[in-house]
Amino acid sequence: MADKKSLSDLGSLTGTAPAAPAPASTTSDAPAVEATETEVQAPVNLQPEAPLREQQLDKQGRAYATGRRKDAIARVWLKPGSGKIVVNGRDQVTYFARPTLRLVINQPFGITDRSGQYDVIATVKGGGLSGQAGAVLHGIAQALTRFEPVLRTTVKRAGFLTRDSRAVERKKYGKAKARKSFQFSKR
Repeated sequence: MADKKSLSDLGSLTGTAPAAPAPASTTSDAPAVEATETEVQAPVNLQPEAPLREQQLDKQGRAYATGRRKDAIARVWLKPGSGKIVVNGRDQVTYFARPTLRLVINQPFGITDRSGQYDVIATVKGGGLSGQAGAVLHGIAQALTRFEPVLRTTVKRAGFLTRDSRAVERKKYGKAKARKSFQFSKR
């Protein structure tokens, strides 16, 4: 049978002794507090914190990004404006007729409180409408971080900068679909 070891025996197994608790005394507390105060009074950098990334704009003052989802690829240009979104030459209301798809596209603006501040021009190829909406979402999020690098942390925490790599599983031979079998016949 195996011996059960406790956490106190762990130190003997690794060859290190467990750390002893520090003695509490009132006389040694005062110098420790003074030492931390001197560390706090170290010189402070007075320059404002610069963003980690620089703003990336083209000659027309637009931010460009590519978004992908499933088989869809979206090229997105973002510029300051009134909040108009044009997809493949058509307004977003006519191109994405379902309100849920329009809601998906506008998510990066809602999280960053930039609704109605940017115009978006997007061209999308491949896939279906749901994949295209996801691709435009990904492209808008990327372009928004290139126009305003300060917003990168909020957009990244929401998960919009990560490409959603889920795709349709391929069909296998001997199967009706990717995993579905043909109907079994006993005789």
